[in-house]
Amino acid sequence: MKNTVIKFGLYGFLLAIVLFLSGLYFGKGMDFSTQEVVGYLTMVVSLLFIFFGIKHFRDNINSGEVTLTKGLLIGILISIFTASGIAIADFIYTSVINPDFFTDYVAMMREQGHTEEIPDWCSGFMAFIMFITVLIIGLIISLISALILQRKN
Repeated sequence: MKNTVIKFGLYGFLLAIVLFLSGLYFGKGMDFSTQEVVGYLTMVVSLLFIFFGIKHFRDNINSGEVTLTKGLLIGILISIFTASGIAIADFIYTSVINPDFFTDYVAMMREQGHTEEIPDWCSGFMAFIMFITVLIIGLIISLISALILQRKN
């Protein structure tokens, strides 16, 4: 199980970093709504390695069997890798590539009529929020994948 988690976790980690930074860097001219959609697509595509990791474990490592619990555990562990990749990419983007991101985002929110207090978040906190967001989506994908792939002989 360990090798499967590391292998598919690293695939998700690398794909997350590449897609997330590419989407943010090349999407600088896009509005924030479009960037948000691209960001969520990046998360979901990177988290698809959960399904393939559970399937690989079931078919190639564990003699065609995987329980719901074991599949869920594999999926969550792979999610941690992917969430880490997106959090690192988000931190790099908001602290190195586009350090004015928060200022621009707050200005856009005010232009759209949001008058409530918008907190002044740092890059580290936003990276943590991204990590948690990806982990929650990963949990959902893990549960769905484990339900689909569970098999006892």
